[in-house]
Amino acid sequence: MIHRFVGKFSLGQVVATPGVMGSISEDDRVSALTRHHNGDWGELPEEDKVHNNKAISGGSRLLSAYTSQEGIRFWIITEWDRSVTTFLLPVEY
Repeated sequence: MIHRFVGKFSLGQVVATPGVMGSISEDDRVSALTRHHNGDWGELPEEDKVHNNKAISGGSRLLSAYTSQEGIRFWIITEWDRSVTTFLLPVEY
């Protein structure tokens, strides 16, 4: 299935670690990526959300944190140069 996203910044190539592919459903991944791409940073402290909002135009890395429907926490990181967006589990960092 191909998904097309329109958001606040470039996602670059979207990749996922084996841990995410084996434990996070496609529905949860698509939902979280849509939120991330639109500036909904999920379950982050307020200061990290403020940092992300500045980083959209300032050229820093973007981080979001979400919890799947099964209760598994995962992250999405878009690199500073917007070349790659990665799904990963915290233990894979």
